[in-house]
Amino acid sequence: MLKKVSTIPHQGTPEQAQRLAEVIAKYKHDKSNLMAVMQEAQAIYDYLPIEVQTEIARGMDVPLEKVYGVATFYAQFSLTPKGETHISVCLGTACYVKGSGDIYDRLQEELGIGGDECTPDRKFSLTACRCIGACGLAPVLTVNDEVYGRLTADDVPGIIAKYN
Repeated sequence: MLKKVSTIPHQGTPEQAQRLAEVIAKYKHDKSNLMAVMQEAQAIYDYLPIEVQTEIARGMDVPLEKVYGVATFYAQFSLTPKGETHISVCLGTACYVKGSGDIYDRLQEELGIGGDECTPDRKFSLTACRCIGACGLAPVLTVNDEVYGRLTADDVPGIIAKYN
């Protein structure tokens, strides 16, 4: 599955840029540390926008394509920002059979974003996951760390309203 790239302009701070420069300086003499640099960069920015990937590539003296390849290969990396309120819908078998696909579609419609995207104001982001281990409550979604179960698509507006 291809990862989406953010359409929201990157808005890093000078402090974040300084922290990234320090991380790169610490590891730049050993290219085998690329993944460690990327993990720390994601911890700084919460995702890996192309501007950050470019800085990592330059600082580590590796091709940008290599950084992008690592970022898109490993599920731990995100190319899109996470919203203040992050919604994740389980699309695992038990949940999907009970209608989680419809819930996911309704969330996209209500929020005006696709999966793996963030609203322009960075208030909400939406992802799908495969299982959260709450099959008895299917279909389920999480909002940040709160679990909602036994849902229908009609429950979506009320859940969103709680976080607006």
